[in-house]
Amino acid sequence: MNEEKQLEHSQKSAAGISDTVENVESKPMSAETNLPTDPEAKLEEPTNPATDAQEPFTLEPEDAPFDLKAEEPTDEAQPESSTDPQETISALTQDIESLKAQLEDRTNQYVRIAADFENFRKRTQKEKEDLELQVKCATIKELLPVVDNFERARSQIKPQTDAEMNIHKSYQSVYKQLVESLKRIGVSPMRSEGKEFDPNLHEAVMREATPDHPEGTVLEELVRGYLLGERVLRHAMVKVAAAPEPAAEDSSS
Repeated sequence: MNEEKQLEHSQKSAAGISDTVENVESKPMSAETNLPTDPEAKLEEPTNPATDAQEPFTLEPEDAPFDLKAEEPTDEAQPESSTDPQETISALTQDIESLKAQLEDRTNQYVRIAADFENFRKRTQKEKEDLELQVKCATIKELLPVVDNFERARSQIKPQTDAEMNIHKSYQSVYKQLVESLKRIGVSPMRSEGKEFDPNLHEAVMREATPDHPEGTVLEELVRGYLLGERVLRHAMVKVAAAPEPAAEDSSS
């Protein structure tokens, strides 16, 4: 059934096209434009069999003209673009207070670090000075027995000939150079004889009762003591005066 309708529709379309061609051929044509010379004559537009068979176009409700007013945003739908100035000021004030707190915290940290570094620098410098002093003292203490031997030799050896005198002068020259070197680095000998005994400087190895000196007086320096500045390198070994014993009374009358 459908095939018969399509065949009938095709025959009608072919007949319509044939009539249109005959009408065009029957009218005079312009040689330049190949169009009809009659201004009132109009070419019939060719028909499309497929479109002719379609139903007439009708406007559906959903295809109604676009209403611009319906799309315009209302005042209620628009978001609020402005904020409360008081809230903005409050937020900025909080940010400023937070930054001030951070700055104060960082400043305190810097002050503590600077103080710790200064204490570390002073402590390191003091430890360095103490170490240098310890090394210096240890070295000088090793040289003091050599100085003692030179002094013993000078007090005991009595040169008799010119050759002995030359030898004596030679080692005395070495002794003087050694003493001068010790003086240049701050070493000084103690002078203890005739002074009051001081346990911070002296070491009493002998006591002698005598009425000629007050009790506690240093009578003799057996081994000389030395100082490095105000630091004791070696205590002086001394003999100290003691009070004389009272005379025994004759028990017989």
